[in-house]
Amino acid sequence: MSDVQGNFLQFLPLILLFVVFYFLLIRPKQKMEREHALMISKLEKNDEVVTSSGIHATVVAVGDTTATLRIADNVKIEIEKNYIQVVKKK
Repeated sequence: MSDVQGNFLQFLPLILLFVVFYFLLIRPKQKMEREHALMISKLEKNDEVVTSSGIHATVVAVGDTTATLRIADNVKIEIEKNYIQVVKKK
């Protein structure tokens, strides 16, 4: 066996481990981030949402990076849009 083949065989388990991590951890996380970004970009007034802290609210206004939510009568909060976790189906 040549020296090059021996070196390659030494790194083969490390390469296989990286491939497994990519398909089990990295790729699904990237897919979820893309889906979340798409959901946030489609956010509209009167959408029912749930924030990452569990607050159920209705969207009152949408800005570039923030959204104003109504959580009760005459109670509004402004949050970063990235903290909206779920948009409930209408």
